[in-house]
Amino acid sequence: MDILYLMILCSVSLAAVFLVVFIVNAKKGQFEDDESPAVRILFDSDEIKEKEEDGNKESENEKGENNKIEEKSE
Repeated sequence: MDILYLMILCSVSLAAVFLVVFIVNAKKGQFEDDESPAVRILFDSDEIKEKEEDGNKESENEKGENNKIEEKSE
């Protein structure tokens, strides 16, 4: 019977800790905007595409330079 009291005390204290953590995060604004992260993936970002295109050009130049180095070593 003593273990039952101990388990009830532990579960209530754990629930209280989670409640306090939830309240603190709610006051900080953690749960304010729950819609935009879900729909952000649906919008195209031109900035990301431009960075990817610039990255591909640089990698092609690097490949060309690597080929030149290999040709010189042969």
